[in-house]
Amino acid sequence: MRAGLRRRGAATAGFTLVEVMVALMIFGLIASAGVALLAFSVRAQGVTTARLDDLGALARQSSLMAADLAQAVDRPARDERGTRFPAFVGDAASMTFVRAGWSNIDAEPRSTLQKVSYRFADGALQRIAWPMIDGAAALPAATALGSVAGVTMRYRISGAWSERWTGDTGAALPQAVELVIQQRDGMVVRQLFLVGNGAPPKPVQASPELPDGQ
Repeated sequence: MRAGLRRRGAATAGFTLVEVMVALMIFGLIASAGVALLAFSVRAQGVTTARLDDLGALARQSSLMAADLAQAVDRPARDERGTRFPAFVGDAASMTFVRAGWSNIDAEPRSTLQKVSYRFADGALQRIAWPMIDGAAALPAATALGSVAGVTMRYRISGAWSERWTGDTGAALPQAVELVIQQRDGMVVRQLFLVGNGAPPKPVQASPELPDGQ
């Protein structure tokens, strides 16, 4: 009798094939959900990292341009052929000016003034510098901001904006510069910078007229 019970108990122990198949199916569903969640997390991390990199690049470009424009000075310059240009020249896609405060750590025989230019070329906002203000060739262009689809620059003087600056408005420098950046991902960024101290130009005082005979 006891031997028969032991045989029946051994025969009913373990899992049936159906139970094994159901367990495998549940395990597969859990594994699939875990893989999908992991893949989503990896994609989200990649998008977040890319966005943070873009924001960091914008912050560096904005800081660099703000530092340059804040130290712009009224100093006309000459190119390699000796042609004289105003202290600040700009259009919708580029601007060139002279800034002060160029560090001279190595005590080289040069001025602390530097001619710099910003322009849109080759899908990037580039910064170009010159080793000397007059008569020197430009140094290789450096990328201030990459992945750019286009830029638009405007210049403000006495409450009005203009897409071109040649210094013929009675002031050598504009009061402010607007830069609109169109990135390749479709995002549009608008930046505003003060030029120098941003003060309005001083009015030119006419010489007092002398009485007749003096």
